[in-house]
Amino acid sequence: MRTVKDVFADRTCYKYTDKAVSLELLQEIYDTMKLGPTSANSCPLRIIFIESQDQKEKLLKCLMEGNVEKTKSAPVVAIFAYDTKFYTKMDKTHPISPVMKNYFASSEAIALDTANRNSTLQAAYFMIVARSLGLDCGPMSGLDAGAIEKEFLSGTGFKVNFVCNLGYRDGDNPFPRLPRLDFAEVCKIV
Repeated sequence: MRTVKDVFADRTCYKYTDKAVSLELLQEIYDTMKLGPTSANSCPLRIIFIESQDQKEKLLKCLMEGNVEKTKSAPVVAIFAYDTKFYTKMDKTHPISPVMKNYFASSEAIALDTANRNSTLQAAYFMIVARSLGLDCGPMSGLDAGAIEKEFLSGTGFKVNFVCNLGYRDGDNPFPRLPRLDFAEVCKIV
């Protein structure tokens, strides 16, 4: 397993080898990721893994032009989505307080805000675990959400958050690391 610094020092992957990503590895990543905290254990993330060439061709039509080539080379692409009615599973995920299920069910705005925020957290957990287990990741938000939802999420009530290429890096990252903000620029202790 890699160190935390190694995981975060990694960069977005732009080109992948053709080495397959096993179902067992995806399950291991998920089984670790699912332990990360979410609001009221809401667990709204839903993941569609795309491996087949015909499904990938459908996805490519939903991506911005700049994301097509890197996605073509990835052995797996994860569509990170959220269940807008995640609270229907809260009998299982939050059985200690049935009132939480009713709280989210009573306000679509609160439910959507919670689903979006917490699915983003869960997807970030997924990428951190994936990197720690040797996969390279290429998260992307340059996409046509409506097209992805129509093609891959129709009838589910799920909404796409972002997509992420998964696999094993082929070569070096072609771009220099961009600057990050320093602690003093973004943090305040009161």
